[in-house]
Amino acid sequence: MSGQVIVDITMSLDGYVTAPGAGVEHGLGVDGEPLHEWVFNGAPANQKVLDDMVARSGAVVMGRRLFDVIDAPGGWSDDMGYGAERDQTVAPPPVFVVTHEAPETWRLGDRFTFVTDGVHSAVAKARAAAGDRDVVVMGGGETCHAVLAAGLVDLLHIHLAPLVLGGGTRLFPAEESTRIRLELVASVSAPAAEHLSYKVITQG
Repeated sequence: MSGQVIVDITMSLDGYVTAPGAGVEHGLGVDGEPLHEWVFNGAPANQKVLDDMVARSGAVVMGRRLFDVIDAPGGWSDDMGYGAERDQTVAPPPVFVVTHEAPETWRLGDRFTFVTDGVHSAVAKARAAAGDRDVVVMGGGETCHAVLAAGLVDLLHIHLAPLVLGGGTRLFPAEESTRIRLELVASVSAPAAEHLSYKVITQG
């Protein structure tokens, strides 16, 4: 049995996944760090959400902008990054980066594959690598939305942070016409986040 494709992302109450000014120096935007307070506060409920997702992950998909952030000097390392810091006995999952052009060099290692022919191809490659485990689309917002709009997603995991940013990167752009119907299948209330899991029923 093959795994599922899951979009997993943190969002503010007003629908933003970064604050304004997101870039290599400010991955979550300027003063956007409170979005991910739940990741670092050590609350048992939050740790379980993180551990469960990493344990299920067979491959990861991300966009080029997010890759540039995590490949920057202040980004991921060999022992910190998706899955790398949680279970040292298991290799972290491979990552497929959606991009128009692969970089000539990058700091991080060979767990990264650059996919230049779109989100359908990236998800297909990630599925093949994941086997019977899940494919997690972790960001950024544009890539998560593109995979949702393409009808490739089984589950949408929203970590709803209790703040209003007033601007930044939207998960669902106002001009987007794609309609997505969801069914809530699980929810966890935890310090600094409501963890909401939705089954994707219909798209388009």
